[in-house]
Amino acid sequence: MTSLSTSPSGTLVPSAQPFLRLEHYTFGVGDRFAHQAKAQLRAFTLAAKDGVEIIPVWNKSNREHMIVGSKPDSVRGAAEVAIRDLGWKKPFHVDADHITQETVGGFLESSDYYTIDVAAAIGKPAADEKVSAFLDRHPELFQRIDLPGQDPLTISRADATQTARKYLFAAQEAGRIYRHIANAKDKGSFVTEVSMDETDNPQTPGELLVILAALADEGIPLQTIAPKFTGRFNKGVDYVGNLAQFETEFRSDLAIIAHVVKTYGLPVELKLSVHSGSDKFSIYPAIYRALRDTGAGVHVKTAGTTWLEELIGLAEAGGDSLALAKEIYAEAYAHREELSAPYAAVIDIDVAKLPSPEQVKKWSPEQYVNALRHDQKCKEFNPSLRQLLHVGYKIAAKMGNRYLDMLETCEESISRNVTTNLYERHVRPIFLGK
Repeated sequence: MTSLSTSPSGTLVPSAQPFLRLEHYTFGVGDRFAHQAKAQLRAFTLAAKDGVEIIPVWNKSNREHMIVGSKPDSVRGAAEVAIRDLGWKKPFHVDADHITQETVGGFLESSDYYTIDVAAAIGKPAADEKVSAFLDRHPELFQRIDLPGQDPLTISRADATQTARKYLFAAQEAGRIYRHIANAKDKGSFVTEVSMDETDNPQTPGELLVILAALADEGIPLQTIAPKFTGRFNKGVDYVGNLAQFETEFRSDLAIIAHVVKTYGLPVELKLSVHSGSDKFSIYPAIYRALRDTGAGVHVKTAGTTWLEELIGLAEAGGDSLALAKEIYAEAYAHREELSAPYAAVIDIDVAKLPSPEQVKKWSPEQYVNALRHDQKCKEFNPSLRQLLHVGYKIAAKMGNRYLDMLETCEESISRNVTTNLYERHVRPIFLGK
């Protein structure tokens, strides 16, 4: 169990408890059908040739495993094959994505990175005496706080009380899950992330500071935190929101992290995690500038875009594989309400803009690809179709070997699209500013 020591501010913080140290730049990639790990890894080998070290983190949630019918150890298995075949000599990680107390058990053996999801606990009030004790333990929160590159921050006790009432129970839940993992695994064998992004409103810098103080009190050697940012982070499509506001917020959060590392003894590796980061092209320049200016690290998490690149590769290949891609769309269209329901908060599909299956059945490979590929300069690009297919991987999962066999048949076109999408559209603009 994690031991605690007392910081100069008088709070309990993680001591020198062993933990697996996370690299500066990490990138989470999803591979729902476990066929694209090698194509994904090629993007990171290209980045290395360009002079930037980015460590891959393969992620797959319990929900995705249940839908696809896979087991958590399959993620590590696919990653290790790619590592071996490409001769990758740098680290890699396997993320138990969005785990809870109820779902973590199946991931304890194969994962070395745990994204603790406490969304269900946000808003549940902690006991009044625990809120008061937390605030009494942290008088430094109510003093003027100087932040690097930012205006000084002042938090009133009333505001901190409101934040603690909303998030303290969630922080305590994160602590319980962390200790459960720590008691089950070897010391120094895993990375801990906490996800606080599944809430209605973005956290202010002051709220993030209170949250991180509460997580430090739990003795969690936190290395990534996923706050909710301003704007919409819909699955598989671009960011929707005020770009200037996002950049201001992102830089403020980086400053808060720099402050809490010094104040609460949290790991120096602590960095922001951008969830649903795939295809958020318009915010990548802001992230690049902030990282360049501050020297901060970052973790960007993507998921279903690899599955969409599989569909693009199938369509490009034409013939039977194009027919299969069209069939998947027809089934997704027929079951659109069922498929969309679990993702309602992170998709925005305009049903009126979805082509009918009859229309799609007549499409050429180019028409299918142009509608699905996330190229905003292409007049045929259809964000609603893309989002529907993003959540429609359940259709392919039900096809079983019929779908998997087609992935192998069309490996060349699929892998080319997977690598190009990840490297050219994600890695280069975020980490190289190109």
